[in-house]
Amino acid sequence: MDRIELELYLNNLLDIARFKDYCPNGLQVEGRRRIEKIATGVTASLAFVEAALEWGADALLVHHGYFWRNEQPQITGRKYRRLRALLANDLNLFAYHLPLDDHPEYGNNAQLGARLGLIGETRFGENGIGWMTTLPMPVTLAHFVAQVEHTLGRAPLVLGDPDWELRRIAWCTGGAQGYFDAAIEAGADVYLTGEISEQTTHTSAESGVAFVAAGHHATERFGVQALGTHLSEAFDIEHVFIDIHNPV
Repeated sequence: MDRIELELYLNNLLDIARFKDYCPNGLQVEGRRRIEKIATGVTASLAFVEAALEWGADALLVHHGYFWRNEQPQITGRKYRRLRALLANDLNLFAYHLPLDDHPEYGNNAQLGARLGLIGETRFGENGIGWMTTLPMPVTLAHFVAQVEHTLGRAPLVLGDPDWELRRIAWCTGGAQGYFDAAIEAGADVYLTGEISEQTTHTSAESGVAFVAAGHHATERFGVQALGTHLSEAFDIEHVFIDIHNPV
C-alpha cells in the first residue's frame, strides 16, 4: 500500500482534526513509500522499534509516539537513538493518541469494553472521552476485579469493599485517573482506568465509589491491535502486534 494513501485513510478513519492533543497525530516519521508489513504496539520505544525491524516491518503504528508537548526539542540521547533506528532503516512511524482512545470501534475504550463484555452507553469527561454502561444485574466489586484480572493478565490495584454491588461501570484507558471525579458525577459505582494518584484513595473513600487501576500499558493494548487487524483485512498488508512488556 502507498504510504500517502495509508496516512490519508488513517487520518480520516480516526478523525484526527477533531482533537486538540498533546502530540501530533498521523505520520510522525516518514519512511519508505511502499508499505507491505506493519507492526503495531502501544509505545514506540527503542525495544519496539528493534523488534519491528527484526520482523521486517515497513511501518510502525503505535498509540504513544514522539514529539510530546513541552518535551525538550534536542535530538539527543534516547530520542536520537530511537529516530536513528527509524531513519537509518527507512521506517515509517504512525502514531495516534486521543483519536485512538476515542474511536467507537477500534479505540482503546471500545476494545477494552468489548473484552469485558461492556458496551458504552453514555460518555463523560472532557470531550466525552470516558465511557459508562449500566449492567442488567449488579455484580460485586470482587467479581468485576476478577474479570479485569483475567482479561488483562495482571492483578489490578483496587480501592473499595470487595462486597460492594456495582451497576454502573465507568472506564477510560491509560493515565485517566484525572477523570475519576467526572465518573463519580456521572453516577458511576466503579471507575476503571490504567493509573492511580495519591489523592485517588481519599476520593474513593469519601465518595463510596470503587476505583480499579489496571495498568496504563495493559489497558491500552487492544485498540492498536484492532486497528492493525482492520488494515490487514481491508488492504494487502501483513500485520503483527508486538507487545513489549511494561509493568506500569
